Amino acid sequence: MLWGLVAVGVMLMLGTMAAVALPFFRPTKDWTNLRLRVWSWWVMIAVVIAALFAGVVATTVLFAVISFLALREFLSLAPTRREDRLIVLFAYLSVPICYWLVGTDQYQIYLVAIPVWFFILTPFLMAVAGQTRGYLASVATFNWGVVACVYTLGHVPLLMHVPDGEARAGAAGLVFFLLVATQLNDVLQYCCGKLLGRRKIMPSVSPNKTWEGFFGGWILTGAAIWFLAPLFTPIDANGRWMLALLLPLAGFAGDVTMSAVKRDLGVKDTSALIPGHGGVLDRLDSLTFTAPLYFHLLAYYGLDKY
Repeated sequence: MLWGLVAVGVMLMLGTMAAVALPFFRPTKDWTNLRLRVWSWWVMIAVVIAALFAGVVATTVLFAVISFLALREFLSLAPTRREDRLIVLFAYLSVPICYWLVGTDQYQIYLVAIPVWFFILTPFLMAVAGQTRGYLASVATFNWGVVACVYTLGHVPLLMHVPDGEARAGAAGLVFFLLVATQLNDVLQYCCGKLLGRRKIMPSVSPNKTWEGFFGGWILTGAAIWFLAPLFTPIDANGRWMLALLLPLAGFAGDVTMSAVKRDLGVKDTSALIPGHGGVLDRLDSLTFTAPLYFHLLAYYGLDKY
């Protein structure tokens, strides 16, 4: 865990040095966004690391706040109506309910709380309110938003309940590895795309993404996961292959899925909350797909807890 923190610190220092030095070498280009992104990374990583070291309660509270902010961004952009206020309130109530289940380690109830009970209660409440205009579209919007912003992210603090003896770097190491692998995949796909990108992979959804960036990020991230997974997780050899193969794909899927949502809504960023990055959903779109995949692969291949 400490070596992982050192590695992250070194990468942040290199990014900071680049943000400071580049304006002197290329003064004609505006480097403001790069500086903002680097400083934001310092703050975000400091907050996450502090929560991980503070333990399960702090990590659960942090991700509850993150889910609330992500859901607020989504509902502020989604086509909701004045008559949907009851369902909006119900959606926000899913945050404290789900994270209470996470914090009290009630995994089996958490597993079905959103995919089953919120899923069937939302259309029922809309029917009770007498809202039939745009009924199916509204139900789908609210259910997708709560699953993406609350349920998927809740799998991250669930890992903090794993006994430290099950993983070499402890429960905090499991979460740390997930977050690093997810963000590393984003960075490597971006860098490979910038350096080698020629062929667009999804021009109508995300015009800047290329096949070269996709495969380059997939291969490099998969290799990093393969070599580093034994240091942070108890996963066996079969699980390592699955994790290395599928986690970068899940990160890419989360990224382009949120890009499609934003294109449908006609926005570039979900908000301007994080300087240089946009909104919470802009920063965590990949994690909405990687978190549940990582959790269940660990549960299947290595964790006695789940």
